[in-house]
Amino acid sequence: MTSASGLRSPPPPRSNATSPRPKFDADQLKAYMKKLLSSTLQHNSWPEQKERDRVKGWIKEIGERVKERMIEIQPRGFKYIVLTQINENLGQGGRADMVCHWEDTDVVAQEMYSNDTLICICIALAIS
Repeated sequence: MTSASGLRSPPPPRSNATSPRPKFDADQLKAYMKKLLSSTLQHNSWPEQKERDRVKGWIKEIGERVKERMIEIQPRGFKYIVLTQINENLGQGGRADMVCHWEDTDVVAQEMYSNDTLICICIALAIS
């Protein structure tokens, strides 16, 4: 079917699937993420200018460990994306939103950690 702008509608889903799509346990991942952010960051504070590479290390460690846990939870059938952001906490406000269009089996898990000097947001997506 072609619309007035020349774009085509996506084809209907295939009905001859041989097996059901796997499910990803987002609750299990969220619990892990909460513990990981706390254990990694609770005794840390926003570093001075000369030590900013420490933040890069925290971001990389958190992202890698979340990805590894996602693979442990469901090793096949998903593509994994992990976004980690750490900012200095200066008492500022913030707002974010996410809109997605995906399959019923796709999930997102997010956790936030903050202390007096830093704010960390970690978002993990499992897409089939």
